[in-house]
Amino acid sequence: MRILMVTDAWRPQVNGVVRTLERLAETLKSFDVETDFLTPNTFRTLPLPTYPEIRLALTTPGHVARLIDARKVDHVHIVTEGPLGIMARRYCRHAGRPFTTSYHTRFPEYLSARLPVPESWSYNWLRDFHNSGQGTLVATQSLADDLASRGFNKLKLWTRGVDTELFHPDKKKDLGLPGPIFLCAGRVAIEKNLPAFLDLQLPGSKVIVGEGPELARLKAKYPDAHFLGHRPNDELAEIYASADVFVFPSRTDTFGNVIIEALASGTPVAAFPVTGPIDIIGDGVGGAVSEDLREAALKALHIDRAEARQRAMRYSWLTCTEMFLDTVGEALGTTRKLAA
Repeated sequence: MRILMVTDAWRPQVNGVVRTLERLAETLKSFDVETDFLTPNTFRTLPLPTYPEIRLALTTPGHVARLIDARKVDHVHIVTEGPLGIMARRYCRHAGRPFTTSYHTRFPEYLSARLPVPESWSYNWLRDFHNSGQGTLVATQSLADDLASRGFNKLKLWTRGVDTELFHPDKKKDLGLPGPIFLCAGRVAIEKNLPAFLDLQLPGSKVIVGEGPELARLKAKYPDAHFLGHRPNDELAEIYASADVFVFPSRTDTFGNVIIEALASGTPVAAFPVTGPIDIIGDGVGGAVSEDLREAALKALHIDRAEARQRAMRYSWLTCTEMFLDTVGEALGTTRKLAA
């Protein structure tokens, strides 16, 4: 079986979508499924305004249709709602081909944070985009409930996985900073709500790992915080394991892969009670959620690190891959024997 992933998010971007796709493709090999990708790297591109790391493909619907035909795949999965995703959806509908989609990013909230565009307009467009397929994969039950209330249908749960060997408590080391250490990792951008973390009155040290358009401004505004920039996975794993609490201030992420990476490292998580955190640690196991983020961060200091690690063990790439194949099989009218 061959599956084509059409995605506007791809290398050199480093984010949850790209990492998920790469690990999914790797795991699909064990199910005798070959994965092909149609990405902006095939085309001339231009940067997305206010988000230059994302490159928008410059192409035509006809060109995309010919490329998909030439791949001779059994199924098309549309990962993103960008130019390539829009053209792939148009091709599938015109050709009468079943396709599936996934919902990774709360673009209505991201867009309204930058431009005076009502969220309802964006959600109306996204609803039509996703409802035209045979299934929309979403990472959490709370996200499914929210989208269902907005008229999305055919929603399918699709959890995430974590590499529990890479992210491990044994990688703890001395970071040379006053403790306790409160860590946040991810893109340094407006949608990540980092001031909600950096403004907190907390003991010890605040550490930010990651890069993005807000980095220079935040470094200037918060000189007492430690901004470490981008770190390769091996170093990131050491930093995770060496922190006392991982703070996740975002209110708009649909899951938060960094949450389960921190948990796998034995580091408890503090977050707002929103989609992602409430699904992973909302019961108080492995972390704390509260509308008072300081309260959650201080409470997380006292959570058992072994408990945090155990919570991460729920999230395997094998389960993630099986759920994906179940949705593909349903779209094609087949059964899980494809994944036997």
